[in-house]
Amino acid sequence: MSYAVCADIGSTFTKVALVALPSGRLLATGAHPTTVDTDVLHGLDSAAARAAAHAGDAAGVDPKASWYVCSSAGGGLRLAVVGHEQLVTAQAGRRVALSAGARVVHVAAGKLSGKDVASLDAAQPDIVLLVGGTDGGEADTLLHNAGMLARAGRRRPVVLAGNADAREQATAVLTRTGTPVRATANVLPRIGQLHPAPARAAIREAFLRHVIGGKRLSRGPRLAGLLRTATPDAVLAAVELLADHDHGDLLVADVGGATTDVYSAVTPDTDLDRGRDADAEVAGVLARARTVEGDLGVRWSAPGVVAAAIDENLLASGEAEALTAAAGQRAAAPGLVAAEAVARAHDHRLAGLAAVVAVRRHARGDTPGPVRRGGRDLRRVRTVIGSGGVLRHAEHPEQLLATVVSDHAGGWAPPQRAYTVVDTRYVLAAAGLLAGDHPRAALRLLRDDLPVGDLPGGEPAHG
Repeated sequence: MSYAVCADIGSTFTKVALVALPSGRLLATGAHPTTVDTDVLHGLDSAAARAAAHAGDAAGVDPKASWYVCSSAGGGLRLAVVGHEQLVTAQAGRRVALSAGARVVHVAAGKLSGKDVASLDAAQPDIVLLVGGTDGGEADTLLHNAGMLARAGRRRPVVLAGNADAREQATAVLTRTGTPVRATANVLPRIGQLHPAPARAAIREAFLRHVIGGKRLSRGPRLAGLLRTATPDAVLAAVELLADHDHGDLLVADVGGATTDVYSAVTPDTDLDRGRDADAEVAGVLARARTVEGDLGVRWSAPGVVAAAIDENLLASGEAEALTAAAGQRAAAPGLVAAEAVARAHDHRLAGLAAVVAVRRHARGDTPGPVRRGGRDLRRVRTVIGSGGVLRHAEHPEQLLATVVSDHAGGWAPPQRAYTVVDTRYVLAAAGLLAGDHPRAALRLLRDDLPVGDLPGGEPAHG
């Protein structure tokens, strides 16, 4: 039987799913702690061997199997956005960067000064997304910023996705100093028209070509040959596939050890968006979007979950002290496995708080800085998918997701009727990896494990 090895190399665990081709049937799964301190291929091969054993093949993975691998190990993809104007092209670039699976660590707008470049360097991005100006519009800022990045001497890869009329000149400025640059179509060719796909593809290419090797995740060329994309980009591809074929608004909350990522696919309501946020309209609205919360995670970022929960008035009286201690323990020992009942309860509570806060921010359009922009209307969401190790191993993960869909105090309107389901067998990333080459198999995989459809009698369900 022909099958694909679909693997997600995470910051904590490496997960593998064996998927039959062309049927899309899930044969088996396996997992192993990510061996980032030695060589991530050790953990990858061990997880794949476990999956093969679970599938009944003691000899290991079929040597004829195709490999599809994504990764968020080593901190994932860190990206800085440099744009022309904070609430238009810089904001549009930030939305595109998030949708490409990047963690946006810095946003700058206007003509960069030496101090601005130093601030960008301090954020330590892997890639810079350079945008600015609509096609045929003002080009001086884009060209100035290209020159500043070229003279900085850092040689960070630059994805250039600004004013098409200045593309050739800006590319020449960067390449003269040896800066790796990938020029592509403008993310905002006209006001209100967001065009993310070419920039997403260019970011993916730069991630695979320049970033993975720089993180020293593996010795030798094999890893670079296996990797297809960053994990969040694979998950978004799965969300897009479901949205395209099952005709419903979707929401995914992926609770990890370091971050909590939220994905949504919504049917835009132009009148509502225009009345709510004019700046979101001019920067363009993504029907499919992702946000990442770097302070919300159940291991490295657990203290941030407690702090955010306090800010959002989510904790019960007397709860903060015990939860703060539990969060500190997890941040100090990210490999902690919650075996005792009390420890599992703390994990469940931290995960629930992380999901609620992350979805609130996603829906409200919270962005760094004093102004909130680009909120999402999630009232028509009919399927809420939970992902992440804590949810997969929780005794009652549906209770955690129920807190998200019943959150009426967070400054957003929750789904009116939603079905909740947990990705217990790692199929989101696997389906996203397969979506390009084997879309029918990917869709079958998603439909089998994450059913999306009208509920009997139109009633909401949880589970």
